[in-house]
Amino acid sequence: MKYSEEISNKLNELLIKNYDAEKGYLNAIDNVDSDKLKMYFKRRASERSEFAKELRTEILQYGEIPEDSGSFKGTMHRNWMSLKSTFSSNNEEAILEEAIKGEEASLEEYNELIKERNLPPSIDSLLVKHKNAIQAAINTEKVHEELVS
Repeated sequence: MKYSEEISNKLNELLIKNYDAEKGYLNAIDNVDSDKLKMYFKRRASERSEFAKELRTEILQYGEIPEDSGSFKGTMHRNWMSLKSTFSSNNEEAILEEAIKGEEASLEEYNELIKERNLPPSIDSLLVKHKNAIQAAINTEKVHEELVS
């Protein structure tokens, strides 16, 4: 496998995760009543959309084809969030918990890729920027969760 193809495959995995996260946040907006949470989820969805654009650009620069949709696993997670919110007495807290789980999984994916030392500096810095934003989102979500519970 060519180096450019190998890097693009790894970036495509992150791209799919970002599609999943964006869709998850958009789904969460429909399942909460709080205007503050709606705006928060809308900002997170927008941020993940921007991450996806940046990753697509990098993949294209390597002459490879970016993925164009999320994963089956992501769809299942969103369906679980919807189902859980339907049966939960405090659905906003449950949705925040699921959002945190999803972000922590994304953070692990980013950390794994960043650990690899064969990435070009431009991609490495992009991944660190995304990782830091995801970590900040996790911290904010945990604060929101404490306020909701």
